Amino acid sequence: GGTACVVTGQPFDTAKVKMQTFPDMYKGLVDCFVKTYKQVGFRGFYQGTTPALVANIAENSVLFMCYGFCQQIVRRIAGVDRKTKLSDLQNAAAGSFASAFAALVLCPTELVKCRLQAMHEMQLSGKVVQGHNTVWSVVKGVIQKDGPLGFYRGLSSTLLREIPGYFFFFGGYELSRTFFASGRSKDELGPIPLLLSGGFGGSCLWIAVYPVDCVKSRIQVLSMAGKQTGFMGTFVTVVRTEGVLALYSGLKPTMIRAFLANGALFLAYEYSRKLMMKQVDS
Repeated sequence: GGTACVVTGQPFDTAKVKMQTFPDMYKGLVDCFVKTYKQVGFRGFYQGTTPALVANIAENSVLFMCYGFCQQIVRRIAGVDRKTKLSDLQNAAAGSFASAFAALVLCPTELVKCRLQAMHEMQLSGKVVQGHNTVWSVVKGVIQKDGPLGFYRGLSSTLLREIPGYFFFFGGYELSRTFFASGRSKDELGPIPLLLSGGFGGSCLWIAVYPVDCVKSRIQVLSMAGKQTGFMGTFVTVVRTEGVLALYSGLKPTMIRAFLANGALFLAYEYSRKLMMKQVDS
């Protein structure tokens, strides 16, 4: 599921990080794509793919594993049987609890990914020197400068994004599946309803938490050039100096990516899960 998500959405995610961190450099999504292609070539859209794959595979593995556990916790709190089907709201709450665990594996890999994606702009603005554009050089730079805890820069904003975001993510997904099922079992849904439901869930997530993600990207990328203020300090600085709309820089590529990538994520997740269940049953 995580692999399908990255392969589908990485170019749009790269544009999102560039536009969030350096909003003055780009007029919009098309301008960002054109300039990236001219300056770096097609590979520029897939900068940070390796850590993105690690991040998404790690995050979604932990997320969906903990989602199952958290569903059982919600059943206990609600005082219902282990096999009782949860409501869409209860599933949303379980997803929200699970995201806190996923954030712990996501934050370090996403920090490396964001820095690689915005490396060209950091070099253009003179904030970092040339030659620090590989996964290993970024990892080595973080360890030398901040130690192992440096990988958790932006953890508070990651948690602020993940916990409410995944409530809307799983809530939107389950609500959409309920709509398409219309009385049937959700497990009987075909690929198109699953794609649309996953896309809807992803869109709900990003609409709800986009400003938080923008602040997180700034903290993780700009901390390469020196110590950054925390979440509230960065948030207030952006609003004062650039206005509220700066918190929505890169929203268009994010929404395109959210629909495509999360549709692919849930489709791959549901079908791979069914395949594994068949193997277990046999």
